[in-house]
Amino acid sequence: MSNKKNLRKKAYEVLGDFLDPVTAIIIALTLGGIIIALLGDDVSVALSALFKGSLGNMRNIGQSLLSATPLLFTGLSFSVAYRSGLFNIGAEGQLYMGAIVGAIVGTLFNGLPGFIYIPLVLLAGAAAGAMWAFIPAILKVRLGVHEVINVIMLNKIALYFTNWLVSGKGPFRLGSVQPATPFVDDAVRLKALFPGTPMNIGYLIGVFIAFNVFVLMWKTKSGYRMRAVGLNRNAAQFAGINVNRSVLTAFMLSGALAGIGGALEICSVYGRFYAGFSPGYGFEGIAVSLLGNNHPIGIVVSSFLFGALKTGAMKMQIIAGTNVNLVKVLQALIIFFVAGKWSILSLIQKQVDKFRLFQKRRETRASAGEENNL
Repeated sequence: MSNKKNLRKKAYEVLGDFLDPVTAIIIALTLGGIIIALLGDDVSVALSALFKGSLGNMRNIGQSLLSATPLLFTGLSFSVAYRSGLFNIGAEGQLYMGAIVGAIVGTLFNGLPGFIYIPLVLLAGAAAGAMWAFIPAILKVRLGVHEVINVIMLNKIALYFTNWLVSGKGPFRLGSVQPATPFVDDAVRLKALFPGTPMNIGYLIGVFIAFNVFVLMWKTKSGYRMRAVGLNRNAAQFAGINVNRSVLTAFMLSGALAGIGGALEICSVYGRFYAGFSPGYGFEGIAVSLLGNNHPIGIVVSSFLFGALKTGAMKMQIIAGTNVNLVKVLQALIIFFVAGKWSILSLIQKQVDKFRLFQKRRETRASAGEENNL
């Protein structure tokens, strides 16, 4: 009997984890439609353009996956830290460091085969992101400095430092007209999977890494220790877990994931590092992670949703004349309803509980009336 109850409870939780983000998306799209109508645009035309622009054909789907890839990595980066009791909003800086190091490594070994060179570039990006995350991690462990203050400063340092590296007097511009590194070797560039589409294996690499993050965090002792520290640091320490080691491991893993995302952007999209190439992937990754319930599987889905919204926004602006920034409003609304914990199942359960209480009171009054008649 207890097994059935536990199974029912687990199914209820999984259903809630699925329905709550879906409900948030539906409410956000409804409110977005109201905003479009108030602006004087045709709601059906705008939403149709948004859908077709992101999923209408293979080219648009490929572009949506391309837009989703860096968000997948920064979302995973935030989730690993968050599950470990850390608030890493420094994925933006870690992404930049991974991108610049990946771009530099991508120009060093011309003639190396791609199946060796691409993993080498990604590993270099991971190492750069991990080392950049090591700075706030060691400051937190040794001096007790809160990570949020450190990573905010390090985001700015990473941005301006990488800008200087490819500036006119920077060491890695090397004659380029634009503030950028030289192009990486052709073996490093990810090729399109289908002719006429920008789709490559970048997102599939992200899905593979997300699966490995899931295995690490939920199926290994190290992952259990990191999550235990995230749930209750004092209890974890009392149980014999080395809290400082878990914090360092989680922070550096988080940075490595963001660094891979930066290096993969070089391989997948730009072909070299451009100053200020990121429009805020690190910060958008926080929203992606929250929408995905800070779980790798949820983040895979939510990153694609955000990538599709970004891709469809341009089509919506061209066809319906709707302001492209409306997509930012939709993203904000989705996160607002998810972060607000407005669970649809909880609301239904409350109404069911109220109805049951009402029925019980009515039955009590009826039985009391019968006793008085007797």
